[in-house]
Order: sequence, then structure tokens, then C-alpha cells
Amino acid sequence: MPSRPRDDDPTLGDLSEGEILRAILARTARASHTIIGPGDDAAVIAAPSGSVVATTDTLVHGPDFRLAWSSGYDLGWKAAAVNLADVAAMGARPTALLVALAVPRDLRLSFVERLADGFREACAALAPGCAVVGGDLTVSDVLTVAVTALGDLEGRAPVTRSGARVGDVVAVAGELGHAAHGLSVLFGRFRDGDTPVAVDPSALGRGESAALAAQLRPSPPIGLGPFAATAGATAMMDVSDGLALDARRMAAASAVTIALDSATLGDSPQRALAGGEDHALLATFPPGTLPSGFRVIGTVAPQGEHDLLVDDAPADVSGWDPYRDWDSASG
Repeated sequence: MPSRPRDDDPTLGDLSEGEILRAILARTARASHTIIGPGDDAAVIAAPSGSVVATTDTLVHGPDFRLAWSSGYDLGWKAAAVNLADVAAMGARPTALLVALAVPRDLRLSFVERLADGFREACAALAPGCAVVGGDLTVSDVLTVAVTALGDLEGRAPVTRSGARVGDVVAVAGELGHAAHGLSVLFGRFRDGDTPVAVDPSALGRGESAALAAQLRPSPPIGLGPFAATAGATAMMDVSDGLALDARRMAAASAVTIALDSATLGDSPQRALAGGEDHALLATFPPGTLPSGFRVIGTVAPQGEHDLLVDDAPADVSGWDPYRDWDSASG
């Protein structure tokens, strides 16, 4: 959560671009695949398998995070985690991140330093060997963090959304619905515009604290992406917009129907189905093939009238759509 600025903590408007970049680069680590890292016109990353998995994601103040809730460290961690999850969902091992920052002049240097810390420590915890290798810095009225993540398939074929086969089991690794619960806690208890608020952990129950962590500092099972690919996953994707919506996407891409069992979705099946930002891994496997870390939540059936069934009935659940849901979530 947000912390008070240091007495010697200048705003970015008081510093040059070079000074800001030096403060950021002093807090980065070296990626194991780096040939040329930060400081040149571009980084050079080794691609031992001969192919590179690439993805990008942008977090904008307002629809994607709030400074009233997120510290610089929270934001850096989350921006890294959501991109690492997309690489892992292809069955690849993350190798490098490129980070473009658009920052207001009145933002404190300490916030950007902690942002860099969040990136570094998320990579170290979730994807050892991956690190920030470059990026861009510019001025904006709206704080924006855009990340490009790269990954190595290590000789494996990519695992796409389109490979699910009739008879496969549907499985998930990671938690479902916790991030949505965390968002509801934030809007319910800490709605405070753009003014940073102090959150007293003693005021939260254990479940609420875990939910806030899932929302502000998600920990997707990154290592299970390559593991699932090696184990024979036929299809896989990151659950970022709610299980229902993402399962429909997989079903449509694979020309099948995905049938889920609500009893496998935890204490709040509705939240698991509709909530966003879980960044769990949704995968399908041949029968009798289920790697450790995944749990079965359904089966793949022949394509029918509906892409998704829950308890053998059409699922009346959509999923997270930032263009539609942010205002309703904020009340």
C-alpha cells in the first residue's frame, strides 16, 4: 500500500531523464539470456530455441490500478506478473521484460524506485533468470506502465488456445476468484479517489488480506506453464478476464464445448467464473495426464450450441470487461 514520501524525495519534475533512469537501472537485475542489457539503443536477448514468445500489456491509472491502493512496489510486481503469466501460458519460460513508463511530473522518485524493486523481485520470485532489460521513459498526465515480455520455448512447440480435444480433461493451476474478491474489498472499504489511504491489516480478516494480495501482488504459477507443456498440455491460456470468458475463448478457438463442474471451483463458483485478474493457468490434458500443480475442473465435449456449460447447463456468466465492468465495480 502507498507509503509516505521521504523528506529527500524529489518529484520527477525536479530531475532530468538521465537522473531518473539511473535511479531505475540501479535497481534492476541481469536477465540470464541477456547479451546486451540496458544502456544501449536496444537490448540483445539470446533465443536458444530459435523462436521468441512475445506479449505486451498496459496498466493505466484508473481502469487498471489506483494510486490510492497500490504502492510503486505493488504496481511493479503486478505489471511483471501479468505479463509473465501470458508467456507461461504459451508453455515458454520468461526471459526478459521491456518496460515503458509514462509518468506525471509530480510523481515522487521513491515511487519509481519502488516500482523498479517490484519488477526485480517479482521476476526473482516468479521467473528466476528473467529481468527488465530496457524500455522507455516519457512524461504524461496519466501514470501508465506498458510492458513487453519475451520468452523461450526451449525447443518445445507453443501451447495455444486452439488445441483442446474432445475427451481431454480441463484443469487449472492457481487460484480463481481471489483477485475479484480483493477488488471488491478495495472498492467497499477504501474508495478514496486519488488520495492514498492507509490500510490497517488488523482491520481485515485473513480471507480479505489474502484477497488483497491476489489483487495487488498476484503470484501466478509461472513455472507450471513450461511444466504443463512438457507434460502434454493440448491447450493452455492465462485466466485474466474470468474463467467463464476465457474458457469460452478456448472452446471457440478449439471448436469444442468446455463443460465445467461448479463443485470444483471453490467456495464462490460465481466469483471464480466471473471475476478477472486471477492469472491462473487454464489447460487441457489427455485423459490420465495431469501434472502436479493442476486440478481437474471439467472436461472437453463435442462442439454444441454453447461454448461453455456449467453443471451441464449453459453458463449465464460473462467475465471481466474493463470497458463495461470498471464503473460498475466502483459503484
